Parts: sequence; structure tokens; C-alpha cells
Amino acid sequence: MNKFLKKIVSSAVLAVFVSLTSFPTSVKAVDIGTQIPKAVYTGKTNNKMYLSENETTEKDNVNEKVDLKFPELNTKSITKNNSYPIVLVHGFMGFGRDELLGYKYWGGLVDVQEILNKLGCETYTATVGPVSSNWDRACELYAYIVGGTVDYGEAHAKKFGHNRYGRTYSGLYKNISDKNKIHLIGHSMGGQTIRTLTQLLSEGSEDERNYKQENLSPLFEGGKHWVHSVTTISTPNNGTTLSDSIPAGEFLSSAFGLVGKITGQSGLLSSFYDFKLDQWGLKKEKGESQLKYNKRVLQSNIWNRTKDISSYDLSTQGARELNQWVKAQPDVYYFSWITNATRESLISDHSVPQKGPMNPFFYGSARVMGSYTRDDKNLPIIDKKWFPNDGVVNSYSQDGPKLGSNDIIEQYNGQAKIGQWNVMPRIINTDHMDVIGTFGNVKDWYIDYANFLTNLEK
Repeated sequence: MNKFLKKIVSSAVLAVFVSLTSFPTSVKAVDIGTQIPKAVYTGKTNNKMYLSENETTEKDNVNEKVDLKFPELNTKSITKNNSYPIVLVHGFMGFGRDELLGYKYWGGLVDVQEILNKLGCETYTATVGPVSSNWDRACELYAYIVGGTVDYGEAHAKKFGHNRYGRTYSGLYKNISDKNKIHLIGHSMGGQTIRTLTQLLSEGSEDERNYKQENLSPLFEGGKHWVHSVTTISTPNNGTTLSDSIPAGEFLSSAFGLVGKITGQSGLLSSFYDFKLDQWGLKKEKGESQLKYNKRVLQSNIWNRTKDISSYDLSTQGARELNQWVKAQPDVYYFSWITNATRESLISDHSVPQKGPMNPFFYGSARVMGSYTRDDKNLPIIDKKWFPNDGVVNSYSQDGPKLGSNDIIEQYNGQAKIGQWNVMPRIINTDHMDVIGTFGNVKDWYIDYANFLTNLEK
């Protein structure tokens, strides 16, 4: 039975990622331009692939895939006003560089990290729990960058009933400091995670400081101005109605627990795809008997519909709660990139998939999100402005934190403003996975965006 479950889970995980990377072979890719400084429009003049603040996608009917490319720059080197490294952080169900047989989250068959490194832009790829909460992921990201054992905080661990300590990492960039800052780029949920880390670095955690002074993690002390910029790409900064619309969504933590348990006891499965739920007791220890492991797993609080999990943070209510304490820091640049691969239906105001630009795998979710509304005084109101989406995240949610937040959000006008959100041009005809290179060419996009970030004023 156990072997049978392993086969099912392995096949399911593989099927998901095959689906995410399988697109119609007849789709034609075209170039797009953006408003990164010095970049220009390109591609077909009658088919702009990004929108300014006042334009909409409702009548767009472009049935083509896109390459994210800024051809005027198209540089072979990175020019610098600052030399701060870039750290890439994956989203929900993301994976590390050594997982999925070497297929890269950032670039797919193209290695964005190494391309940028070869061009002189120091770049790292971080790996955190693919289904963990943003708090847990931020703690993991901190340890992954500076090195050491993950400390989730004693107050947090007691509150949610999981282990205080996690895995130990060697560190990506141990020299990080107020002078040696970093640029953080997060895709999807990764954007929420890097916002959370930036908040904790700057202000720490009062709950952790008040709970116990002994062995307090430096992360929770605050006062660390280590982040120069935060970039969120296709991020549910206000949650996604896809999470809200899933029936019995509160049971997802149990589902994650089941899969995490199966992969946690199999070295082969975890090397292919690792759920990294060690804090919940789902990793089998060396020499531990199966009976003892099973007993420990059954006692894990992950089965108790915990809110300390990705499915809650990705909901609109969970995002609102996150936004109430995770704020834009005055000394950090914030940028957001918005993706959309839907259009307005011909028979209603609902949003429907753009066939061609959107992976068919997302058609169902895009239609659900494109028609989902809610009028509940205890939850965020969802109306038609939430309809346009990229198959996973509502475009309305991607520009910056609005629910529960007072962060300033303004359209980028060519001059980056610090301490507030600079909304970059909306990329249309691009689904949730296109922008990280699951399909299409993103190499030049990241080269030019690295140029943009490293030219920000110190």
C-alpha cells in the first residue's frame, strides 16, 4: 500500500509539472517591450504586449505566446550603479535547483541565475518550503541566505504547534549587511515571502522579543537594513480568489501533510521533489522505525486545519492579515509586475482565457476566477474588478498590498520612488508561468531587469 501511494504521489507531482510546461506547439512567440528605462516598444505595432495604467485588456484578442524581451538593451553585460546581489525566491509549489531532474524554476530549460552571473551580476536562487506559510518561508529564507539553522521563533512555534528549529544551511551570501545589501525578486507567493522577510529584518517581531529573550534569533531583533529592493512578479499581494473558491480549502493543510509524509520518508521522492515540512515532524529521521515515524506523523498539528500554511496565506483573508503587519519599509524600493492572460467574455462581463497565450492547464482556474464574486461582511469583498487573471492570480491583486494596508501604490513613471510601490507596466497575454520561463524566452527580460535594479541609486 505504501509503495502504491508513493507511485501515485510521484506520478501526480510529475503530471502537474508536465502540465505546467506543456503548451501547444503551434503557438507563435513574439517579442514584447516594457517601460524599463531606455527600453522601447517592439514586436507587432498593432499588438502591444503591455498596458499603461489607464488601458484595459477587455478587448484584446491576441492569440499568441510572448517572449519577454527588451531588444534595445539586449545587453551582453550588466552595468552597475550598485553591486548588490540578486536573490530569486520561488512561489507556491516551487522547487530548488537540484530538484525536478535539474529543470530550473527560474528559466525552465534556461538557467537565469547562471546567465546573470556570467554577465557579472551576482545572482543566487533560494529554496524554501513550497507549501509552508510566509512566516515559515521567510525564516527559512533568512537562514538560507545568511547560513545556520532555521529558527521559526519560539512564540510562533508554540502558537501553531510545530518545531521551533528546522534545517541547517551553509548560506548563500554571508556578507550581507547594511552596506552589503541584496535585491529580492519573488514570483507568485515568493513575493509575499520576500515582503515578510524584509519586514522582519527591519522591524523584527515584538511577539518573539516579548516571549523569551534567551536564544532569540537575530532575525526577530530587527534593525537590519539589508534589502535594497523588493520585486514581486505575478504575486497575490492581496490573495487569490482561486484559493477562496476551492471547496473545503481549509482541508488543504491535511492534504499537504499527507503528501509531505509520503515524500518525507522516501529519499528518492524527496530528491525529485521535496515538500520541506520538517517543522511539522514529517521528515523521517535516520534510523527511525516506520512505526515510530507513523506515530509521530499522526501527532503533527498540520492535520488540525492550521492557518500556518500556504493555502491560508494565499486566500484574500490570509493576505489581508499579512498586509496588516507587513508594510513597505521607507528605505526599500518596491516594484510589482502584473500578468494577465484573460479577456472579457463576449456574452458577459466575466473574464475568460486567452486561448494561445494561456496554458490550457489554467483554463479551468481562469474561468473560476474570472466569474467569482463574494459579498460577505466578514471577508474581503470580491467584485468584477477581480475577474482578469493570469490563470492563478487575479491581476487586481498583483500591483501591491491594498487589503488591510496603507502602502502607497503608484504607477511607475520612469523615476523609481523609494518606500512605496512602483507598479511596472502590466504584461498581457502572459500567464502565471510564462514570466519565469516555463515557456518562452525570458533571458533578455531578466538581463535587462537586472540592469535596471543594479542602476538604482544606493
